[in-house]
Amino acid sequence: MPHQMHIFDNGGELATALADRVAAQLRSSITANGEATLAVSGGSTPKAFFQALSTRQLDWSKVKITLVDERFVPADNPRSNHLLVQTHLLQNQAAQADFAPLYRPEATIEEAAVTASGAVPGMTKPFDVVILGMGTDGHTASFFPGGDHLAASLDLSKPRRVMTMEAPGAGEARLTLSFSALHDAGLLVVHIEGAEKKAVLEKALSAKNEAEMPIRAVLERAATAPDIFWAP
Repeated sequence: MPHQMHIFDNGGELATALADRVAAQLRSSITANGEATLAVSGGSTPKAFFQALSTRQLDWSKVKITLVDERFVPADNPRSNHLLVQTHLLQNQAAQADFAPLYRPEATIEEAAVTASGAVPGMTKPFDVVILGMGTDGHTASFFPGGDHLAASLDLSKPRRVMTMEAPGAGEARLTLSFSALHDAGLLVVHIEGAEKKAVLEKALSAKNEAEMPIRAVLERAATAPDIFWAP
C-alpha cells in the first residue's frame, strides 16, 4: 500500500497543516453528507493539533467525534484519552461537536465494548477522518505486540466494532476500534513526531510480520493509503 509522507520543520507547523487538512475533509463530508465523523488518538503527540483544529471554522454541530482507543478508566482519570480530548479538542469552535466516548461505566470491559459498539460512529460506514498515532513498540490504536486479541483486531474479515485488548505494554486494559472500522476512512493519517518515532516507522516498513509491529497493518493493508505527518 503506497503512503504519502508529509515532513515539517517542527511540531507547530505540523499541527497547523494537519488541522487545515482535517478541517477541509470534515467540511467536504458535511457538504456531501450533512454530517462528518472523526476518530482521534490519545497520547501527548496530538495536543497541539487538537488545539489548532478546535479553532477551525466549520459547522461543528454536524461533526461526530470518537476515540480510536481508550483505557478502561473513567473520564476524570488523568490517563483517560477522553479527558485529553475534552481538554484540548472539545474547546473553542469544536465545543459544538458531538463526542461519543469508548469508556462506558459497565461492570466489565467486555460489556463496555458491546455498549460502545452500539453508540459510537463509524460502525455502519467508514469514518470521514481517522487520526492514528504510533508507539515506540510499533503499536497503533490498541493493537499492541503480544495483545490478547491482536490477531482478531487486525482481521479485516471481522465486523466493525469496539474490542477489548490487554497486553504487556498497554498498562490498563484497553478498548479499541477494530482495524476493520479504521482502515477505509476517507482520510487516514498516521501522526508521529521525533527521530525515535521515525526510526520505528522505518523499522516497521521492513519488519517481517504485523505481530511484531502492528502499525504494519495500516501501512500495508489499509484500503485508504495513509498520509504520514512527521516533524522532528
